[in-house]
Amino acid sequence: MRGILVLLGLIILAAVVLMSVGMLKINTDNGTMPTVAFDVQGGKLPTVTTGSVDLTTTNKTVSVPTVEMKNTTVTLPTIEVKQAGNTTEKK
Repeated sequence: MRGILVLLGLIILAAVVLMSVGMLKINTDNGTMPTVAFDVQGGKLPTVTTGSVDLTTTNKTVSVPTVEMKNTTVTLPTIEVKQAGNTTEKK
């Protein structure tokens, strides 16, 4: 909830700054909403011409790489962690 309020506050602050430097102008002239007319008839779907898609399978021979597993010796890094305050060393 706090995150949303912070985001809303930043948006409002950005709008105020943009308006103060003249980069954002909001015109509040009275106007009319555009009219929209739909020519539909109830219960009928529009007629649409579509293409077709065919999905088939074919058998082909392709080369596939194989993975061979073998054991080999490699040098790996090791990490030794010593606790702080434990400074006594054996001689």
